[in-house]
Amino acid sequence: MRKVVSFFFIVGILAGCVSEGLKDRSISFKQPHYFPSIIFPEGNEPTHLRFELGKKLFYEEKLSKNEDQSCASCHRLPSAFTDGRAVSSFHENEFARNAPTLANLAWSPYFMSEGGVPTLELQALGPIHEKHELGLSMQEVIDRLKSRENYNELSRAAYGRELDAFAITRALACFERALISGDSKFDRHYFLKSNDYSELEKEGMNLFFSERTQCSSCHALPFFTDYKFYSLGLEDADIGLERRTYLEIDRGKFKTPTLRNVELTAPYMHNGSMSSLEEVVSFYNTGGGTRITKDSRVKPLNLSKEEEHALVAFLKTLTDWNFVQNEKFLVADED
Repeated sequence: MRKVVSFFFIVGILAGCVSEGLKDRSISFKQPHYFPSIIFPEGNEPTHLRFELGKKLFYEEKLSKNEDQSCASCHRLPSAFTDGRAVSSFHENEFARNAPTLANLAWSPYFMSEGGVPTLELQALGPIHEKHELGLSMQEVIDRLKSRENYNELSRAAYGRELDAFAITRALACFERALISGDSKFDRHYFLKSNDYSELEKEGMNLFFSERTQCSSCHALPFFTDYKFYSLGLEDADIGLERRTYLEIDRGKFKTPTLRNVELTAPYMHNGSMSSLEEVVSFYNTGGGTRITKDSRVKPLNLSKEEEHALVAFLKTLTDWNFVQNEKFLVADED
């Protein structure tokens, strides 16, 4: 595995941001030159203490009703911030879904499974309030945390105010916006011209970007997603995008997932019904599912077994080992 590299470059000291001995400093997130620039919301530009407060909250089990779950329970670093389960559900639920990776949320145009949340700051409210996830009101969270360790001190230093909903949601967003993944073997080969691909990987890459498979029409560069919603024809009780639009034509449509680090995010599909990349490629090769709303591009590909193997080999080159080993994303008691 590749050596873990430092994630932050300190670019200055924020004047006047001092609280009980804590001094904050601005930071910039290291990102590949082939990614667009991050647009930070006014008032939540990244600083060291905002990141640290967000990370602390991300791993905080007091955010859950029974004090036994945290954001990190469903989003674990070694699995590219997924959890390795078919579906994630800690309480009785009308439906449950596979936990998505949190990589590269800084560029997502909207959030949650149906895309109904416009900002990362607002997204932080969802899992906290959702009765099937952490299951608390924001006031309950604040009351629990205000008396714990140095949350108030961190909040005052990072945001100039005692811990409240504003600071909690913005700190979580600051941490999640820092989860940048763009240093895979593919990136070094494609963008940096390293020429270290095997012949099988090259064959798989050519197939992925070909008109024949049309994989890249939805899994577009540089993030391997177009952030749009499609049906693969999977038949199950989850109606997908229809939950937001109330349109029958959107039944079974789900947001295109990024394929970055896909080797580490099994099982696959919104319901976790496929256990391996080989199974996923075979599913596409045979034409997907049978739901009537299936996208017209999902049709039999007539790939040979060797070509299926080549596609899987290519997908495995999208793993960013520096990302999933970056200790900057862990708290002291996580490993």
